[in-house]
Amino acid sequence: MSAELNLGIDYFNDSPFYSVISFHKVIDALKEIAKETETPYRAIYAQSLLEEVAKVPELYDGITSKKLIYDNLPLIHNLLADLFPTALTHNEIKAVSLPFQNFNFNFTQRFQKIINEAGEEFEINFRDFNNEQYYIFSCCLILNSCYGENIDVSRPLFYDIPDKNGIVKHYRITFNADFTELIPTEKSLKITSDDIKLLKRSYNDITVWKEKFPVHSWILKGFGIITLTDVTTENTLTNIKTNLLKNKQDAIDVLNAQEIFRSIFKLKTINFGIFFINDLTTDFFEFPIIFDFKSVFKVPENESKSIKAAATKFLKQLNNSTEYYCVSDILELYSNKEWIPYLDFLQTKNVRSFILAPVKKTDGFQAYIEITSEIPFELHTVNANKLNDVMPLINDTFEKYQTDVKNELDAIIQREYTTFHPSVNWKFEEQAKNYYFAKTHNTETVLKEIEFENIFPLYGETDIQSSTKFRNKAMLTDLRRQLKEILNVLEFIKPKEETLLFQQRINEIVFFQNQLKVHQFVAEAQIHRYIIDTIHPLFKQLSEKEAYQTIIQKYNEQLDEKHQRFWHQRKKYDLAIQTVNKQLTDVLDTEQIAVQTVYPHYFERFRSDGVEHNLFIGNSITPTQIYDSMYLYNLRLWQLQVMCKVVMMHQNLKPNLSFDMDLTSLILVYNEPISIKFRMDEKRFDVESNDDIRFELMKKRLAKAMVKNTDERLVQANKVTIVYLNETDKNDYLNYIDFLKDQNYFTGETEYLTVEDLQDITDLKALRITINTDFTIDNFKIFSYTDFINYLTKFV
Repeated sequence: MSAELNLGIDYFNDSPFYSVISFHKVIDALKEIAKETETPYRAIYAQSLLEEVAKVPELYDGITSKKLIYDNLPLIHNLLADLFPTALTHNEIKAVSLPFQNFNFNFTQRFQKIINEAGEEFEINFRDFNNEQYYIFSCCLILNSCYGENIDVSRPLFYDIPDKNGIVKHYRITFNADFTELIPTEKSLKITSDDIKLLKRSYNDITVWKEKFPVHSWILKGFGIITLTDVTTENTLTNIKTNLLKNKQDAIDVLNAQEIFRSIFKLKTINFGIFFINDLTTDFFEFPIIFDFKSVFKVPENESKSIKAAATKFLKQLNNSTEYYCVSDILELYSNKEWIPYLDFLQTKNVRSFILAPVKKTDGFQAYIEITSEIPFELHTVNANKLNDVMPLINDTFEKYQTDVKNELDAIIQREYTTFHPSVNWKFEEQAKNYYFAKTHNTETVLKEIEFENIFPLYGETDIQSSTKFRNKAMLTDLRRQLKEILNVLEFIKPKEETLLFQQRINEIVFFQNQLKVHQFVAEAQIHRYIIDTIHPLFKQLSEKEAYQTIIQKYNEQLDEKHQRFWHQRKKYDLAIQTVNKQLTDVLDTEQIAVQTVYPHYFERFRSDGVEHNLFIGNSITPTQIYDSMYLYNLRLWQLQVMCKVVMMHQNLKPNLSFDMDLTSLILVYNEPISIKFRMDEKRFDVESNDDIRFELMKKRLAKAMVKNTDERLVQANKVTIVYLNETDKNDYLNYIDFLKDQNYFTGETEYLTVEDLQDITDLKALRITINTDFTIDNFKIFSYTDFINYLTKFV
């Protein structure tokens, strides 16, 4: 006999049952019919059928192979004719099966049609039903049938079967086990009342169930009948979702919710609630949703500190858990002395057994569904699984509600503040939540100012050298070409029109061409206005004449639609600037993701002809983490390396650009902590006090500064310039430079410079070092401050 035809391995590998399909109860009923004298035709039919059945004694004694079933399907069909009426075969969806097994046969015509339309490759399976669930459900059947228990394991079972059009239909399964019986074997164990309590506490521990009900320790003899009901169009679960949690600010309907859960558990004595826990403090959290019931688990504000402290300790065990927390009897928890005040509090609320089901994790808090009962062992790990079908809907609803709230908060932040880097967004969300929660509870409030104190700033700028020169050159090239094309059009038309107008326009164009050679930048705007106001209206009139349409159309095709001027070289310039800036921002953004994991800090960048960036680090930005100056040093080393990287990568990009662009790099090392405050009117952060304004002034004035007593720019192509304020920072950066020189990131000697006196700023010093533009970027690595310290210790 082939392995696939052995019932013992059908669908689920392990089972407390040794399955034997037998029709003995039906055959016994036939024997009684065969003895009837009042209805001879029935007796004759029964006798005839019994004669055929006698040829296959296994039909009565028991069948353990699929093959024997398949070989005798016509006889089995006749044997079960009373249970599968021919008149209903095209209406009912029925078949023979065994409890929770997936071996079905003797299908009605409608069931067979459904299977056929699903296709040959389709394999029918229970939805969300695994081997462990089958094993435990089978054990519960034994407890109910043989030990007088009433464990309700009648959770809905479904088949999901596609129709001929590929649309999946859903069928609820009903099982009739009237023709089965359970027979203990020598392997079976006697189950005590203590064993039953243990099993009720151990739904998720399959080893306990297998210990009490060993594999094949019971015989399941007989057959069952499954009936399928098409529930595709039903909206039962949708109604649960609708009644349980309504959108936005509508109240939770406690009566509907209570009845829903009582219906699910089939227990009239249970109660339902929801409570919320703050992630950071593990305290109860007031969620901005209106409801008319109170959680029994939530500790009121006026309760004693001992109860609140015990509740916090109890709740910590639930943190980040995705499993149901089930307690069959609260008395079992008293072994944990720290929880006792809270357990006593729960008992005053008539809580003896309970289930806590975590809702899908959301921002800043965790929600829990609470199901409670005043009866010990009424709720346990077995019936907790009745929540499996409704929890996804609750999760979806809470997720949608959380999205709605998040959108409201984002709208407040966008309207009152703006969008910010994640490192500081928590502060804005905190204010937005306070504002939003107050609004939902009709409480007057105002948005508070956002400020971060005692933080250390870092500033860097990577600029495109001579970008203005490239721009002007591109503009002039386009303008000269445009004037030339205009002159061509006018000279083409002049002989045909023979009027003074065209000679005058030609003279004006020649004048502008000569003017561009002398007063380039002054003439540019004037010439463009002349073209827009004078030449283009003239060309529009001339284009109505067929003789001039082709040459004017050729001119118009070279115009940029937005600017109404020739934009060929300028477009190349803009593309070059965009390409360079994109590479700069991509490198900064990518490296920022990595360095944020070391220690979170505020990061912002701005594009112009290049990219400048600000970084702020300190404890007020990350109050939940310990701040140390080492993180500032690590960030300074990171910044220096990233500015090297962008210049190195730019060397690979340069051959693809239309202009020979080089990059300059500037770092300002500011050694004093500052405070920044969000300016509501400007929608951005700015320094808070007059003492901190010096940092902003230095940033603005250093970019175009010169080396003192020279006509040399402080920033130079392919070099990084580091402006510092004291000798300590100078020595730190000299050590960084030596370290990175050893990594081949820098070349040449370090220059020591004095910055020219700037307005209100004097005596600034700077270091300048050449970046190794020949470095193979594939070998580039960002070194940490720990790597740097390890490097220094080699020389100690």
